[in-house]
Amino acid sequence: MIKEVIVVEGRDDTVAIKRAVEADTIETGGSAIGAHVIRRVRLAQERRGVIILTDPDHAGERIRKIVSQKVPGCKHAFIPESEATLKGDIGVENASPEAIRAALARVHTEMPEAETLIDWDDLITTGLVIHKQAAARRMKMGNLLGIGYGNGKQFHKRLRIFGITREEFAAALSQLEAEEQQSNE
Repeated sequence: MIKEVIVVEGRDDTVAIKRAVEADTIETGGSAIGAHVIRRVRLAQERRGVIILTDPDHAGERIRKIVSQKVPGCKHAFIPESEATLKGDIGVENASPEAIRAALARVHTEMPEAETLIDWDDLITTGLVIHKQAAARRMKMGNLLGIGYGNGKQFHKRLRIFGITREEFAAALSQLEAEEQQSNE
């Protein structure tokens, strides 16, 4: 049983979560999140804690942002887009139980006051911004680090607010470069 309540977008996501783990969910009902949903999420956060697990798409990111702004201190779990896509449809409901369990095993807690451990120059040097393959590299790095995809600024912010250390960053970068080298052979 997962102690925290998992915030998802809809009923199909709840079904997928319950196939993977024993947990309670709160459904946002889409991106037009009502005040009553935020009240439920706040209560859940106070009593048990909350994990936000939304679709790895624009709408899911919007919901994640709204909930985390209105209910500080939420934990975040991310399913890679490649593991949540079925016949062109992206969503938690399409993820396998294994992908959901893996995402929940790599939960990150927001630390808005955290100091910056990875600076912008690091992102430039490693080809994660201002590089022709930057978006693809950020997608892979986000999956390896369990923080999801974001544009350059969002990615940099996630590195900070989730407290990604230089060691974690370096390990993920090494794995990314090894995978890229294998695919080029």
